[in-house]
Amino acid sequence: MGTISLEKAGKRYGGTEIIRDLDLDISDGEFVVIVGPSGCGKSTLLRMIAGLEEITSGSLLIDARDVTKAPPVERQLAMVFQSYALYPHMTVRQNMGFGLKLAQFSSDVIKVKIDQVADTLKLTHLLDRYPRQLSGGQRQRVAIGRAIVRQPVAFLFDEPLSNLDAALRVDMRLEIAKLHRTLGATMIYVTHDQVEAMTLADRIVVLKEGRVMQHGSPHELYESPANLFVAQFIGSPKMNVLACAPSGDGKLDLSGQGALSLTFSGVPTQLGARPEHLTLVTPDNGNCRGTVEAAEYLGGSTSVFVRNDALGLINVSAPADSAIRIGETVGIAINSARVSLFDAQGAAIARFA
Repeated sequence: MGTISLEKAGKRYGGTEIIRDLDLDISDGEFVVIVGPSGCGKSTLLRMIAGLEEITSGSLLIDARDVTKAPPVERQLAMVFQSYALYPHMTVRQNMGFGLKLAQFSSDVIKVKIDQVADTLKLTHLLDRYPRQLSGGQRQRVAIGRAIVRQPVAFLFDEPLSNLDAALRVDMRLEIAKLHRTLGATMIYVTHDQVEAMTLADRIVVLKEGRVMQHGSPHELYESPANLFVAQFIGSPKMNVLACAPSGDGKLDLSGQGALSLTFSGVPTQLGARPEHLTLVTPDNGNCRGTVEAAEYLGGSTSVFVRNDALGLINVSAPADSAIRIGETVGIAINSARVSLFDAQGAAIARFA
């Protein structure tokens, strides 16, 4: 089992609240990714679960057992840090087995466990090397292997790939996803990288100032954000946000620059449209128009930035072979079935295309 529940959990440093009355239930075998801007409390939350930070209010339950005041060793969790935290004077085998040695497992048992994990992580040929003889990706695999041999209730990852280059991050992301499928273990993963969150998570938890803004599957958060913060935080490039207002004739006015036929509840003041849900058309067509200010060729597509005097800079994802000229006037067609609407407080409101 590997269920984890936070009930009204809080963390305070003096008069400063970092985590505020947070409720979160994590199922056995679930892969949960916690994201949010710098300073939102995501690493603090992970350390609270691990027992490395005291929980100042509320409670933490692991497999229905209250461990709020329990020391880290009694929580049966394994943490993988951003900095690897390997002992430089120990070989890979010694690093992986150090925790088991402290727990007084026999040398035969330690060897069997290490050999099994090394085979899974393709580390067998590296067992006699020292950390200085390994690449960044190999060091991180050793750190993960050290966690696996302990057979913990759950794994906690604190931005484990941020020290790796782009290519290695992709490789390690695939390895972690495969590892989760193989082990079926509960994993909680903190990152600022949206690609990691979207590709790894069963469920994403978005934090802002110590509070959960929304949690759900990657698809749910991308397609149905609960508020403007989540809408702009999830997705890269981020969602365009355009000022709007009901026109009274069943349409949504885009600051006098055009209109969109929609039925909706509430009073929308902002319309969210992702770049891939916009299409460049001739100036006399579409829902609004503007002047091309910049274009970024990305190989598979081109990001075209169109300036509208009232709506601001709008990012449109166009085909890679689009013939775009800087300074030309273009129209923008908005896919009304894919937009999100928000009220003056930034809360999502229902829309019907």
